[in-house]
Amino acid sequence: MATILVVAEVQDGSWRPANNDVLTAAQKLAGDTGHTVNALLIGNGLDGFAEEAARYGAEKVIMVSDEKLNKFSPDVYAAAVAGAVRESAAAVVLMGATFTGKDVMSRVSQILDCGLAQDALSYRMDGDRILFTRPMYAGKLLAEVSVSSSPVLATFRPKSFKPEEKPVAVATESLSLDLPAPLSVVESIDASGGDKLDVTEADIIVSGGRGLRGPENWGILEELADVLNAATGCSRPVSDEGWRPHEEHLGQTGKTVSPELYIACGISGAIQHLAGISSSKFILAINKDEEAPIFKAADYGIVGDLFEVLPALTEEIKKLKSS
Repeated sequence: MATILVVAEVQDGSWRPANNDVLTAAQKLAGDTGHTVNALLIGNGLDGFAEEAARYGAEKVIMVSDEKLNKFSPDVYAAAVAGAVRESAAAVVLMGATFTGKDVMSRVSQILDCGLAQDALSYRMDGDRILFTRPMYAGKLLAEVSVSSSPVLATFRPKSFKPEEKPVAVATESLSLDLPAPLSVVESIDASGGDKLDVTEADIIVSGGRGLRGPENWGILEELADVLNAATGCSRPVSDEGWRPHEEHLGQTGKTVSPELYIACGISGAIQHLAGISSSKFILAINKDEEAPIFKAADYGIVGDLFEVLPALTEEIKKLKSS
């Protein structure tokens, strides 16, 4: 039986939540195609993660371990994925459209000489063809694309599918591959955000722009984020000025997000920023300029001084949560 292979990410010994979104997408696609869902784990110290994949419908987990994978190397990782795809004869290969996923799957596409539907938001069936919906031209339009080569490769944007558990009995297989020597490796990752929620995996994001006037005023935004259990983001000018770390920069040249709720505080709404947030389910804009472009993209808007609106909004949410 043909299979859908989900390439799962394990980062710093932790299962990435984006895997659950992609496995859920694979479940739905399996229902439409009659394929089975398998998962691929690459690296070392993978014990215990097979059960995580099985919780979301993976009937088989293929593991690739090698000393060349002790440190992350995008070219070796891609070679491992490509080798596993060849060995498993997968019909469809999916991965999360994270920084790692987009990098690796682009390389896999080149190795296998196959097309790739990158950063997809959803899919639909057209007979036997899978049509992937993805944003194009900085999010100005949505296009449906299909991959005519085999296997079909695609990445899904995190939060595009709501994770749905479907526990199954899982089989595991260890796969030995002849991997190339790494051309480059990631020696270390300095996570300046500490334990903060990653914006790409957050359900709610509270984001600020130059309307906050300076880094010393970010506390009122962070307080709202805390009561909402939300991640914090920012526009490009804010990160360029050094007010906030670059990993919080959302937009065409930053991170792309798909939260349930995006709260834009003091952000004018340049097209480059909108390209990164356009797939948010709901957008709330807070800006004192009623002509700000962000209001055209927003589902809800508050015209007012954010230094008055944010503290009031925070207090009201605290009251609701305590009642």
